[in-house]
Amino acid sequence: MNEQEVSRLDLLRFLERVQERDLARTRAWIQAEEQRLAEIAARWPPPPPPDWVLETGIGAGRRPVAVHQGFCRPQGARVRAIPADEARRLIAGDTGLACQLCRPDTELGLL
Repeated sequence: MNEQEVSRLDLLRFLERVQERDLARTRAWIQAEEQRLAEIAARWPPPPPPDWVLETGIGAGRRPVAVHQGFCRPQGARVRAIPADEARRLIAGDTGLACQLCRPDTELGLL
């Protein structure tokens, strides 16, 4: 092997340096994006959750499945905010509608 030949080990070390530099650049991009998102979140905080939500079933009828307190709300298209009087009416009409985790019936004074 003469001086102009590069060993396989030298090539692998070169590749390692290139990849470390690329990784450092990617990490800097990630940090910049996290900072950008944090600035946006600080300017426009999310709205507070509603006090009460209604979860509906799957299907054409979209029958009520459960009433939740706002902090307990499941995500998705089958959930909508409702006023306290509607929550009371729904739970009073069908005691099985009260979520067993957040107990809206207790909070609404129905138990």
